[in-house]
Amino acid sequence: MTENAENNELNALVEDIRARCVEYAEKKGYVLNPDAKHLETILKGLARLKTKYGEEYCPCRVRSGDKEKDKANICPCAFHEKEIEEDGCCHCQLFFRK
Repeated sequence: MTENAENNELNALVEDIRARCVEYAEKKGYVLNPDAKHLETILKGLARLKTKYGEEYCPCRVRSGDKEKDKANICPCAFHEKEIEEDGCCHCQLFFRK
């Protein structure tokens, strides 16, 4: 696959993830990070991890390599609701409280 084709594939995946995250945020009463540059970095990280490992693991958390344990780190991760409640945003700053 050419570099251009890989970039197109990654960009398409980023847009799919963005759409899913927007839908999830609206359903939960959250918003996505208003900083477009930071948001893009997170979405690209999710897309790269999806391409590499087959799951959208949180790019801000370390994978253990144990698929069962790492399920907790699939975005939206198992920790995001408590983090948003306590801190106003999740650890990677993808989702924010309205």
